[in-house]
Amino acid sequence: MKSDIEIAREASMRPIVEVAKELNIPHDELVPYGHSKAKVNLGYLESLSDKPDGKLILVTAISPTPAGEGKTTTSIGLADALRRTGRNSSVCLREPSLGPCFGMKGGAAGGGYSQVVPMEDINLHFTGDMHAIGAAHNLLSAMVDNYIHWSNELRIDLRRITWPRVVDINDRQLREVITGCGAPGNGFPMQSGFDITVASEVMAIFCLANSLEDLQQRLGRIVIGYTRGELKPVTADQVNASGAMTALLRDALAPNLVQSLENTPAFIHGGPFANIAHGCNSVIATKSALKLSDYVVTEAGFGADLGAEKFFNIKCRKSGLRPDTVVIVATIRALKMHGGVSKDQLATEDLGALEKGLQNLGRHIRNVGRFGVPVTVAINHFTTDTDAEIQAVKAYVDSCGLQAHLCTHWADGGAGATDLAEAVADLADAGTAQFHTLYDDDVSLWDKARTVAREIYGADDLQADKKVRDQFRQFQEEGYGHFPVCMAKTQYSFSTDPLLMGAPSNHSVKVRELKLAAGAEFLVVVCGDIMRMPGLPRTPAANNIYVNERGQIEGLF
Repeated sequence: MKSDIEIAREASMRPIVEVAKELNIPHDELVPYGHSKAKVNLGYLESLSDKPDGKLILVTAISPTPAGEGKTTTSIGLADALRRTGRNSSVCLREPSLGPCFGMKGGAAGGGYSQVVPMEDINLHFTGDMHAIGAAHNLLSAMVDNYIHWSNELRIDLRRITWPRVVDINDRQLREVITGCGAPGNGFPMQSGFDITVASEVMAIFCLANSLEDLQQRLGRIVIGYTRGELKPVTADQVNASGAMTALLRDALAPNLVQSLENTPAFIHGGPFANIAHGCNSVIATKSALKLSDYVVTEAGFGADLGAEKFFNIKCRKSGLRPDTVVIVATIRALKMHGGVSKDQLATEDLGALEKGLQNLGRHIRNVGRFGVPVTVAINHFTTDTDAEIQAVKAYVDSCGLQAHLCTHWADGGAGATDLAEAVADLADAGTAQFHTLYDDDVSLWDKARTVAREIYGADDLQADKKVRDQFRQFQEEGYGHFPVCMAKTQYSFSTDPLLMGAPSNHSVKVRELKLAAGAEFLVVVCGDIMRMPGLPRTPAANNIYVNERGQIEGLF
């Protein structure tokens, strides 16, 4: 069996100018990065504002397990299948972070015969967007420290600086650090830390901005800390950082265009995680694709309780985007894990465990239905799936009033998802979506978080100590009460316990801390033990990545 990287290496890629031509993008509106990838000029994309939008299809999934669900693979396979059925389609995905690539999860370019290419480039440095975002974030950190070193006329409290640094690598050693050690010329000693770049507020702003002007205004509103005594918030604009940050991000803000193995156009731009950030690709890329394609497939990270909830409540709320239909991806292997089967026993038929695990799928179906968008289910097929197991899933989904479609896109590319494509196109074309968010803007911040905990996670209630409750009240009183909440919690469970699989109830969601993202315009609600800087596993994927004697990368997946 060929590896993902071997399949990608054999791809018959078309020159990126030809891929762009299928979307009627003139070649002189591209900024090529070699022959296989390019950025599309922002000015050209802005000129498309009067064109009608295509149909927007969101792909989400059940709660992830080590068995794999294949959300990105399904997104790519579905876009390929729509194109095979004669429809003008494209796919919008997030850019992979180096953290998972070298950690445990691997890359994010799809798999098997449903991949985007050039796979190595996309999973590694790509067009440099991640580095630009990290540089802009850390420039603000440096300018805050420099402001304090030379004058600190605003009287910024060194104990209340809330702006960390970032790096796009899993490095637990950097979670808590002391900076400014040594002689006075090195600055003032301060406690700080590092988040991973994809958790940066700059990343969130990058993905929610509608233009360069909007980007700069949002960057200027970032709150970096508070003053002594009065505890007034201090912004990036007050330390004169937003202009230089925007300059670093100017070229990166143009979306990236690549292609699938079947030459379907793919926009890959922005990459916030869904467990610690809002988990969606850039608004600019999605809106651009909708002007250039009749059907746009996009995905939101992890399970529907995280990525899809934030897609609806944050991305759609802030951008005006309205999804036409949703696909929930499930694998029989993962459903059996949710039913209690260990990973090494998944090849054995177990209808009892599958029946228990289907409760996880059922809750995701119910949750997505709360947003008023029609839903269908994709069964991402594995060779170990038995006919009885497949029929059990289809019967369960049918009992929910929906259809489940068996898909073999990993092995067969777009040809393995044509039934799904026809069903999804029919749902999108029917125009029955009546999208709405889960809560209104004027609901209090505490009640917004509690609504997500109760309605999406199935929790009895939200819990927080007095310090955190006081923070909720403080942000409400400071004028941030209209913001949506961005829940940060484990992706492996509806609860805050990653070992509690299936569809748990009678649990509570414990809020550990709050992080204000004033420029991105949401409040991050950190729950349980989730970390904004992940660590590497005992045996990281980086152990098996190397460059062979022909100069080719091996071990990347």
